[in-house]
Amino acid sequence: MARIAGVNIPTAKRVPIALTYITGIGPHTAEQICAALNIDRARRVNQLNDSEVLAIREYIDANLTVEGDLRREVTMNIKRLMDLGCYRGLRHRKGLPVRGQRTHTNARTRKGPAKAIAGKKK
Repeated sequence: MARIAGVNIPTAKRVPIALTYITGIGPHTAEQICAALNIDRARRVNQLNDSEVLAIREYIDANLTVEGDLRREVTMNIKRLMDLGCYRGLRHRKGLPVRGQRTHTNARTRKGPAKAIAGKKK
């Protein structure tokens, strides 16, 4: 099992698909990595030799922010918005949708399960 950026990537999958298991690497970035390192997209992870896995690991370390560093950066950005007290920060603080979605209906992902209101029934 290949370990890249602290993640055990699945060995039976194709290289671009397996790289997307790393937080911060999507399908497009995975394709770019394969193109930059001249790795065939049809090859599976278990068909890679140690030098190719090492090359992928070094490329990711040099060019991308992934896993813990990325999570820390996103968390710090949200914390900065909350400390500033800007509109987006207030929405984060209240646990409401941040990007302009409606809250009259829906928004259950951010607001959590519906809470009953006493005396509402007529």
